[in-house]
Amino acid sequence: MEVTIDKNSGYCFGVEYAIQMAEDEMANNQKLYCLGDIVHNDMEVKRLSEKGLVVIDRDDLRCLHDCKVLIRAHGEPPETYRTAIKNNIELIDASCPVVLKLQHRVKAAFDKMEKQEGQIVIYGKKGHAEVIGLSGQTLEKAIVVMEDSDLDQIDFSKPITLFSQTTKSTKGFYALKEKIEEKIASEKGSLQEMDFNANDSICRQVSNREPQLRKFSQEKDVIFFVSGKKSSNGKALYQVCRGVNSRSYFVENEFDIDPDWLEPDDNIGICGATSTPMWLMEQVRDYLLSLDKNPVGASQ
Repeated sequence: MEVTIDKNSGYCFGVEYAIQMAEDEMANNQKLYCLGDIVHNDMEVKRLSEKGLVVIDRDDLRCLHDCKVLIRAHGEPPETYRTAIKNNIELIDASCPVVLKLQHRVKAAFDKMEKQEGQIVIYGKKGHAEVIGLSGQTLEKAIVVMEDSDLDQIDFSKPITLFSQTTKSTKGFYALKEKIEEKIASEKGSLQEMDFNANDSICRQVSNREPQLRKFSQEKDVIFFVSGKKSSNGKALYQVCRGVNSRSYFVENEFDIDPDWLEPDDNIGICGATSTPMWLMEQVRDYLLSLDKNPVGASQ
């Protein structure tokens, strides 16, 4: 049995940065509040909670005063910053730079669309932390679209500016772009440049993982995709693995593994989401190697 961890898997820069900021802050203070789960992985949240990270929601934030609160990589809407000023809360802002830049772009586009009576459309998951932050730049007027049925919210007779949640798939974004173009042309008889402005705002560090994972999964007999069940990115990337390797298994940790899934000579690959810590993938690797009396080796 040979077990390899995909070198391209694990935390993206934004998540790694947020966790490092949290750990640095907790090294000096016993307790730090975090607005929402710092990462969509329960085991990592548990590890950090044992160090003093306390997860709160927006209702909790309004009741806090004179303390420190971490903003995670997903970013926050303007209302969060107003609450912090009002309640004398020091924000440890770990918003991903890619997300922050996108928030500024959405705000600028919204101001322009307001003058033209146009619409901001965001390709993303309604209620997702990043989407809440983006929608906040538009006074909650942005139209969030993910399924075809969501397109009914859009007035195709008015100008449209499209953005994407940074962690969505490029394939999905361009499919949506094409559908909007078709509906505008159907509504107006033709598509003019002023009618539609599509902005591919997907993070390439995330989107590039799809072809990398596809190649990795093809090279292995069995794939163990390690991810928290809450992770949208994890669910999407697992389907990439499953699409090219039918012996792909979604596991949260080593306890989800059934040894009957394995053959003695299997070449096993371990990979994960942008919210999957390396220590967890290593834990899964070590468990798999413990099942084999004569392991070929482990690599990363």
